[in-house]
Amino acid sequence: MPEIPELEAIRAFLAERLPGRRVAAVDPRIPPVFRTPAAELRERLPGDVFGAPLRHGKFLLLPFASGMVLAVNPMLTGRFQYVPADEPLAKRTCLRITVEDGRDLRYVDDRVMGKLYFLPADGLARIPGWADAGPDFLDPALTEELWVERIRRFRGAIKAVLTNAKFVQGIGNAYADEILWEARVNPFTPRTTLDEAQLRALFRAGRAVMAWAVPLAAAAMVRGDRLDYEERRDFLRVHRRGGQPCPRCGTPISEITAGGRVTSFCRTCQPGGPLIGRGATGRPAGR
Repeated sequence: MPEIPELEAIRAFLAERLPGRRVAAVDPRIPPVFRTPAAELRERLPGDVFGAPLRHGKFLLLPFASGMVLAVNPMLTGRFQYVPADEPLAKRTCLRITVEDGRDLRYVDDRVMGKLYFLPADGLARIPGWADAGPDFLDPALTEELWVERIRRFRGAIKAVLTNAKFVQGIGNAYADEILWEARVNPFTPRTTLDEAQLRALFRAGRAVMAWAVPLAAAAMVRGDRLDYEERRDFLRVHRRGGQPCPRCGTPISEITAGGRVTSFCRTCQPGGPLIGRGATGRPAGR
């Protein structure tokens, strides 16, 4: 699942290439991913001009001179490609946008789980969940003080809180593991048992992990003028490294799978916390 580092790397790559370029052709190919009529893209997008790509939480936002925005949530298996237009299409290419420079921006989704919306820039609140979601984790307005204030409204295991979009957007399963390892916090620790120093450490760890991971994510998917994102995260220190030595203390990394989600952590560096149980939903306190 693309999270902040991957999407930031993709955004930065496209920001160097797309603004001011005209759309030559559009081919919406697999209907289930389109949450607004695919015909609107086919009819309205050719001839429009790209603006500067943006990212919000786990959405990549592609604005156009017309005032429309293509908002893409790649979910679990969505991938972006920027490749020569004559390159053969991947099997699950859902959307193909041919740019006037002779290259394609493609959205590929092996499990067709992603969600694509084509909306006016002032209509993004129509996306389900958009209006009641928390701030983007890299939003400069999300200060350490605001982080502490907001996180205290949520109960449950701390990893579930970090990945709850109603608390903060952009952190998913993989980077939650990395943040918790960096902060030396057990992922199954109830948020209510963490003191203020630990809550602040999580914020600082999160920002440090994102700054560290973005260039590494870019190196994994960018080759010159080519973007071909496949989920390769061999630079991660703990996530999905069960049985390997912790890079900090050498203890074999533990992995627990619950609800289809893998959690990786070091029992020495991240002691305490029930292994798993009720109350791990990350729901706001009092609900």
